[in-house]
Amino acid sequence: MLKEERQQTILNEVELHNRVLLTDIAEKLDVSIDTARRDVKELDAENRLRKVHGGAISLGFATYSPKRNNVYALDEKIEIAEKALKLIKENSVVLIDGGTTCLELARLLPSKIHLTCFTLSLPVAMELLNKPNVETIFIGGQLSKDAQIAVGSHTIHNLSQIRLDHSFIGTGYVDANFGLTEFDWDIVQTKKAIIKASKKLVLLCISEKLNSQHRFKTCDINEIDTMITELSPDHHLLSSFKSQEIRLL
Repeated sequence: MLKEERQQTILNEVELHNRVLLTDIAEKLDVSIDTARRDVKELDAENRLRKVHGGAISLGFATYSPKRNNVYALDEKIEIAEKALKLIKENSVVLIDGGTTCLELARLLPSKIHLTCFTLSLPVAMELLNKPNVETIFIGGQLSKDAQIAVGSHTIHNLSQIRLDHSFIGTGYVDANFGLTEFDWDIVQTKKAIIKASKKLVLLCISEKLNSQHRFKTCDINEIDTMITELSPDHHLLSSFKSQEIRLL
């Protein structure tokens, strides 16, 4: 595989999953870790992604910007957020997770809606501050520099003290049989705490992530009450999810 092809594959993986590990890049491309590291370093120098310890993250995921110039599949994420918005009721208590799709949901909240909204995402919290009738509660803890979200024991304890009507979460990977997965153990533990705190759990996920999985399991697919993609619920790509006990939007 030519260098240009390798680097485009790396960019595609980073944009889709927000964050990738060098070990996964090397395995996918069948190259050495050193080769993967050099490719990531070059892409970082060209300002096409951001190199971090052990991997890379997308610019749209790492940098909060109202302009949204670097958000991958923005139109699809806006469509997902528009569907999710219909589930939010006046005066309800909700949580909006981190990630670019959840950030679009925060942006779409109408200024007139009265809401109590918890979040562990700094970008989401900043966006919610623009909503005059939304009471924004940031769930503190150790901040992940890559994901810009609170994680760790303090965050998990804070989540154990609340009860949420709806939680809107993202995921790195989702599979009908294996469920939701991530490569970051701390993120998984935080999402497990969100699940326990939620009456209803809503997954926001672009269709390109369907039928993918990683090392650490967040939950089984049937622990999700509703899964929202940009696709119609009867789309063939969702056929493996239709037999699960979840609502598709």
